[in-house]
Amino acid sequence: MRAGYINRKIHYWLSLWLALPMALISITGLLLQFKKSLPWVQPPEQRRELALPLAEWPLLLRAAQAQPALEVRSWADVERLELRPSKGLIKLIAKNGQEAQFDPVSGKVLQVAPRRSDTIEALHDGSWFGDGVKFGWFASSALGLFLATLSGLWLFAEPYVMKARRRRRLAREALAAQG
Repeated sequence: MRAGYINRKIHYWLSLWLALPMALISITGLLLQFKKSLPWVQPPEQRRELALPLAEWPLLLRAAQAQPALEVRSWADVERLELRPSKGLIKLIAKNGQEAQFDPVSGKVLQVAPRRSDTIEALHDGSWFGDGVKFGWFASSALGLFLATLSGLWLFAEPYVMKARRRRRLAREALAAQG
């Protein structure tokens, strides 16, 4: 068999296999790019004045300061805190990309590890490169990938559609020749 024929067959069946994941990735990627602008994707932040911290917050700050990897000297070095009651933990995300997990009752540090998901998301949506690249290059690429997926699905389906049309036309011609 010729290499071109084998390549087309591999591309043909592989495109069917990859079409749905590519469509899903491109659509979710496009949604991620505009998540701050679309309330359906992420609710808008409600701006309020900072309330006084709970009595246990100074304990969490001291525990975070005792972890050199976090590089936390004050609350200014903390990106955010996440309370996970169903999981029984509090997460502190430091501005240097490290995450500490605390026991919510004792304030004991359970784990300190790098948090890469925010950086990966920033790379996925293009915000790591700035808004010009994010909305100019990445958004148009996601849209292009989605359109390429749709055209690939058509390239897959077209021979079947054409064969069905040809069969219907031949059947009509056969009926007309009989009648």
